[in-house]
Amino acid sequence: MRRARDGYQYQPIPRAATDDVFEHENERMAEELSGKITTLKHMSIEIGNEVRIQDKILRGIDDDVDRSSGFLGKTMGRVLKLGKGNHNYYIFYLFLFSIFVFFLLYIILKFR
Repeated sequence: MRRARDGYQYQPIPRAATDDVFEHENERMAEELSGKITTLKHMSIEIGNEVRIQDKILRGIDDDVDRSSGFLGKTMGRVLKLGKGNHNYYIFYLFLFSIFVFFLLYIILKFR
């Protein structure tokens, strides 16, 4: 080796008392970091479990909405079919009846 021929010898820097303080501080900080990592690990597991539960609930809601939309689609088809018929006078009679009922309720509540 070239350095050995030149008379170079490695001499480590003497350890000072501050090195021990830094070592203890590093160990303490490493333990704190380990605790925080463990906490984050548990939190991520809990978040994953919650996401799975919420996903299951949302899929159930999606299925219910699909069934309801099919039912409502059929009902709307029937209503539109009724609206296209020539018996629209039933709607007119229903409208007049509802106006009469509201007027009757108004009079009863006013003179009560």
